[in-house]
Amino acid sequence: MVPSYPATTRRTIVSRSPLILLAACVIAVLPCGAAAATGFGPLAAPNPYLGPVGTATMHGDAGSSDATPLPGPRSAETVSAYPLASACPTLLQGRDHLVVALCTTITDRTPTVHLLDPAAEGPFAAPLATLPLTKGSLLGGVYAYLDNEDRLVVVDGENRLLRVGHARDAAGKWQLSSTVSADLGSVIARGDNVAGLVADWSGRVWFATGRGVVGVVAQDGTATTVHLPADEQVANSISAAPSGRVAIATTHALYELDADPAGAPEVLWRAPYDRGSARKPGQLSGGTGSTPTYFGPDTGADYLTMVDNADGQVNLLVFGSGSGELLCKTPVLTEGGAGSENSPIGVGNSVFVASTYGYPYPAVPEGAGDAVPSTAPFVGGMTRVDVAGSGCDTVWDARIRSAAVPHLSTADDLIYTVTRNGPDATTPLDGFELTTIDPATGAIASRHPLPGTVVDDPLQTSPLLTDDRRILQGTVTGVLRVG
Repeated sequence: MVPSYPATTRRTIVSRSPLILLAACVIAVLPCGAAAATGFGPLAAPNPYLGPVGTATMHGDAGSSDATPLPGPRSAETVSAYPLASACPTLLQGRDHLVVALCTTITDRTPTVHLLDPAAEGPFAAPLATLPLTKGSLLGGVYAYLDNEDRLVVVDGENRLLRVGHARDAAGKWQLSSTVSADLGSVIARGDNVAGLVADWSGRVWFATGRGVVGVVAQDGTATTVHLPADEQVANSISAAPSGRVAIATTHALYELDADPAGAPEVLWRAPYDRGSARKPGQLSGGTGSTPTYFGPDTGADYLTMVDNADGQVNLLVFGSGSGELLCKTPVLTEGGAGSENSPIGVGNSVFVASTYGYPYPAVPEGAGDAVPSTAPFVGGMTRVDVAGSGCDTVWDARIRSAAVPHLSTADDLIYTVTRNGPDATTPLDGFELTTIDPATGAIASRHPLPGTVVDDPLQTSPLLTDDRRILQGTVTGVLRVG
């Protein structure tokens, strides 16, 4: 019998006690005796230029909420794999139910698009089609999205804005093909690469480069740009709100921008944050590791949040979208490793932050700088913060060793992630488990072992909850499928 837990009060700390660690249904993913729905939401209005809400971007939607309206699998008893010899951080599903994976090959780091059937039978499945792209920076082949025609929108290593579609040929075989929507070589310097991109609610494509060039591509393919300060880099993606505003976090500051009457990018406000004295172990760049998240209780995009990189204890920052007013700042991950490479979950009044401090990435992007200290134990950690009238209020703080970007299902009222087993001093033999978390309390709701050890490391990448109640999780060597 799995023990149940009472609802926690605010500022409750969930310790790593044996009782909490036993709170799991080992066989089924859904918890034994799940709590009544807590009604997290709302999500922002759908972006008409993106694919389905929850599956169109790595973080679920244009606002990077990491929340989805889709439920998770009914059972985790069936686990299969797509062995692709690639790390696969980006898994997206279109309206045709097929999954588009943007991966990076192990051998030469070539970004490669794979078309996957999430309902393929058997313990191992091959892609329906594969298309390599021109190689750029390590992070250049990570952030992309699906448009409203199920095409992958991505910038390749030659700084061409591509739309990669899929269709059957005359023989019925699936094919991937790319079309150049815009050549950005005239506005992006040689050696610079696009770090992230997103569509706004007018159909314009916003992008940011590693060296701080922010641009807007109109639907006719013309691009206009603005340059952020020369010492600021961008290592994460862009988020967009129904208001037309977009948000970018650099290694020094958080920005919100909009398009001016001529359609050119315009900075609305800039908020410097505590970037710390060095990159922390378990992060891929200096400064924040957050793709900024839009969330809020009224429109689903009232607020904008990120985690800083302060030495010692990191903080969650919440700003008003449009105004740039700092609404609250509060320490997070006080029971775990104080650092995060992941975008927070943001939904309604609630934000969830997961620690990546000490996570053993096999490589970091060129120019990331040395980590201080060079290594650290991966103890994990996750914090829920609610935005109240008086500011930020910590609801719970838990020792959860999340090895993936957590996602909250508003259908299930569960947080889905992959947790890492083994000692805090990680080893290649550490195993992994598909894990659900009660967002109301921070208690583990269920666990289910996943196959493999280091070759199935999810590397803090984002799972995909599909529309047929499966979970696809990218790993260092391909994709695992549960359900």
